Amino acid sequence: MSFYSLDYEKERFIQLAKKNTRSFYEHHDQIPSSAGQVELAKELVEEMKEIGLEAYYNKKTAFAIGKLSKNVTDDITPIGFFAHVDTADFNANNIRPQVHEHYDGQKIVLDQAKNIVLDSAEFPDLLTLKDQTLITSDGHTLLGVDDKAGITGALAMLRYLTEHSEIEHGDVFVAFGPDEEIGCGGQYFDIADFPGVEFAYTLDNGRPGDFTYDTFNASEVTIHIKGTVVHPGEAYGLMVNATTLMNDFLSNLPQDQVPEKSRNHDGYFLVLHTQSSVDHADISMIIRDFDQAEFNHKEQFIYNLVKKLNQKYGKGRFTVKIREQYENIYNYIKDKPYIVNLALDAYRKSGLTTNVHSFRGGTDGNFISPKGIPTPNLFNGGGNYHGRYEYVTVEQIDKLAETLTNIIMEHLRQTRNGRNEKPLEKYW
Repeated sequence: MSFYSLDYEKERFIQLAKKNTRSFYEHHDQIPSSAGQVELAKELVEEMKEIGLEAYYNKKTAFAIGKLSKNVTDDITPIGFFAHVDTADFNANNIRPQVHEHYDGQKIVLDQAKNIVLDSAEFPDLLTLKDQTLITSDGHTLLGVDDKAGITGALAMLRYLTEHSEIEHGDVFVAFGPDEEIGCGGQYFDIADFPGVEFAYTLDNGRPGDFTYDTFNASEVTIHIKGTVVHPGEAYGLMVNATTLMNDFLSNLPQDQVPEKSRNHDGYFLVLHTQSSVDHADISMIIRDFDQAEFNHKEQFIYNLVKKLNQKYGKGRFTVKIREQYENIYNYIKDKPYIVNLALDAYRKSGLTTNVHSFRGGTDGNFISPKGIPTPNLFNGGGNYHGRYEYVTVEQIDKLAETLTNIIMEHLRQTRNGRNEKPLEKYW
């Protein structure tokens, strides 16, 4: 039994998936970073108008904005939903979605000649999708589940509410934005496009029932090291080899606080890139941690290490720059439990088993929350994001549309009858 039209959701997702909207970090100074995103955003504006929303394209931020006006007289705060139009750093040319009706849980050969196979033995979550309509790529591109599934679910929700005018609701805002995959989109968002919105949700990666309001705090670190070049035959007591200094810095980093030894709620240091010669060396790193105090400690560790090595090798040999990229959404959610409780109440009404967990990364919500609209993440369905093995089922998209509708309806019900303000409990 479907919530909305499975045929619409299937065909609309396929249409969206075929569009190349890949973002490019090397063009991150452009808004957006690729022309395909503009084309899709403007197309979504026209579809929202056709559905019956007020809608427009914000040329400055590259967001497609829509508003479904309330049909009640209650004093109810508007809520919002975000999905992103761009796809990740993987081939997105000539995407050919493949539909597998009544999926039987067996392996799917995506390309016989090149032995590209989607196998439930390798990806056991596929076994939970038996009898559903599975959509994959042809194995040569990504599919674009992240986040075309989120967009499709939002559109289905909007169509459902406009086609069922008897369902009461407050103002609902939606925003389809650019460049989430390169960590830029949410930075552009203008909260003037969401007037009065109290809180919002992103519709990003996750299985139905997943819910995330705890993400990394994130910083990027750049270290520059200055050496002294002298002819090696006359170098005694004079040469300072920047490569040697760089190796000293790297050897002093905590060897157990790295991604390959981290999981769950662990943070880490990650050295992304190094380049060195006798004359100079450069190190590019990132710092990640959920806990604010531990995150601050990690940043201070870098400052202290640079100070220590400058004392050892001479003032000015090491210079450091730390740029904070985004904050943990939890910092903005922890004192506003209604935002979480509302979503989880709606999950239960949708028949979902809730899975609240930490997200070892970031979303647009990390940038939008500090702007004054706390924004945790729901789900978009599917799996194996960002590569040739991406998949989603039409039924998962349909469940997203149902869940969004239940959030909207539950928000009105609790506005009238009292909000669920049960304090949040840490789940980690």
